[in-house]
Parts: sequence; C-alpha cells; structure tokens
Amino acid sequence: MAYRRQASPPPLLTGDDLTRSLAGIGMAFAAAPSPDPNVEDTLLAASVEGMERDDLRVLAVLLQWLEVYQAWIHADRLIRAVSAAESPRVKAFWAAIGRWLGKDRRFARLQKVYRGPRLDLLRQGTAFQVRRRGEDPRFEGTPLRVPAGILRQRASDVHAPEDLVKRQPWLRFRILMGPSYRADMWAALTREPALTAAELARRTYGSFATAWGVKKDFGLLG
Repeated sequence: MAYRRQASPPPLLTGDDLTRSLAGIGMAFAAAPSPDPNVEDTLLAASVEGMERDDLRVLAVLLQWLEVYQAWIHADRLIRAVSAAESPRVKAFWAAIGRWLGKDRRFARLQKVYRGPRLDLLRQGTAFQVRRRGEDPRFEGTPLRVPAGILRQRASDVHAPEDLVKRQPWLRFRILMGPSYRADMWAALTREPALTAAELARRTYGSFATAWGVKKDFGLLG
C-alpha cells in the first residue's frame, strides 16, 4: 500500500492518557509521564479539555507551559492541528494565543483560525468578573475574554526545560535541530530504532522522503 501523509490528528487523548501525555511534555501533573508524547496533539487536547470541558486548571497550566516552552513548539504542526479542530471555542483560544505570542512570528497564522465574535471563557459570570477584577492581560484585545485571576500563574506548574531535556528525547532533539519533523523523527528512532520509514513518517506526521533520509542518517551513526 502506498504511503499517504497523515494530515489530521488521530482521536484526541482524554482522561489518564491525556494526563500522562501532559506530564510527558513537562506539565507538573501527578502521573507517570508518557515517554513519547506528540507535543502538538497534546497541546490541542489540553485546549479542548479547558475550553469544551471547562477544566480551568488544565488551561492555566497550559498557558504556563506555553510561556516557558514556546520556542520549541513545532508551529506549523500546531497550526495544522488547530485548523482541523471543530470547536469555535478551541479556535478562539488559539487565535488569542497567536495574539499573545505575537512577538514570535511563527504563531502569526494562529490569529486567522477564528473569525467569529469575541467569546467568554466562563460560560456564566464573565461580565461580572471582568467588572470586578478587569481582564487577564494575556487576553486583552483577543477573541477570548478572560477575567483576571481566573487562570492562575504559578511557575511550579511546569518543569524547567533543563530538567525535562534530560528525560525526554523530543525536547533534546528539538533544541539541537529546531522544532521540526526531522527532530521528532530522530527522537522516535532513539526509542524505537526498528521503525520503518513509513512508520516513522506516520508517527511524526512527516513526509516519507524526510523519514527515509533520517533513517539513513540514523543508520550511519548507529
């Protein structure tokens, strides 16, 4: 069967599987971290948990993680995943993130994933909370209205990159090579050297040509 590049993410993680994946990308949840989380799929799943299932704790930790780890996000992969999402609330969240992280031009296209009216984070009581406390400055002028103080900011919610890089190949290779399909392929092969080029491409959403080249280079070093 001919290889076809996977464009959309598989069914999003939920429950304990999501918690392990969140721990695997560096969020300080009480769970055994996944050894091979897909970073961008995990970020999208976390935003669904926060915006559709109203889990404000997950959303707060996600924001803290984005502030620390934004340099190592594969922005193209994230934008593709978010663009395929069905929820307007999730898209409004990521459009707001694109505005918040706007100094990093890689995220500029995120602002285009949502074109609807401004939405409230809280399904009830947002207007009252905003009058009382004002808006969260991270979301001012974005498609999402968030009262100040609703999403906590605590550095200890996220593991430091210098600690996580010792345990997670995905971060190590993204630091070495930049956030890319190639970096994720190298990380995958360090865990499972026997992966075929087609399996490697599917696992990382990359092209077969890139996977073939990485397998060849990995074999030379191995």
